[in-house]
Amino acid sequence: MASQMLSQSHQSTAAGELPGTWKLAAGRAITLQPREVGVLKVAHGRLWVTFDGPHQGPRNDLGDHILGAGAKVRLHAGQRVVAEAWNGGCPAYFSWDPLTAPSPNVPTRQAMVLQPLADLRRAAAMGVGAAARLAAGVARLALDAVTIPGWHGPSLPSTNSSATKSWT
Repeated sequence: MASQMLSQSHQSTAAGELPGTWKLAAGRAITLQPREVGVLKVAHGRLWVTFDGPHQGPRNDLGDHILGAGAKVRLHAGQRVVAEAWNGGCPAYFSWDPLTAPSPNVPTRQAMVLQPLADLRRAAAMGVGAAARLAAGVARLALDAVTIPGWHGPSLPSTNSSATKSWT
């Protein structure tokens, strides 16, 4: 039983094949190990799929299942399954579709924590910026309050005389 990894390059595109599916020739097998939850659906023919254990149920359930056209099976992220065309000389066609993310209107438990955390981070960053601007403003007011009226700062020393302060 030959094994190959599923990739976009194996997707069917030739005439006479089913668009949007992968073709698995008779006598060939493929190992699937998705990175996200999704659905494996048989579009044409039959697949013999074997799930890695541990398996629950009767002792004769070793994770082997025969799926016909239209049958679907949900795969979890990281779950490993080997699929082989079941019909003697006929290929099988199947599709792999990741499940959509939960609706934004129904927050997940993680989102119920992560979103407020992100909001607090943004608020803290804005608070730090506002505090820095406030401190600069207060410092400028304090500097203006202690400045002697009429004082224009030290004048530059002239080449003919020593440095003098100018008062008005």
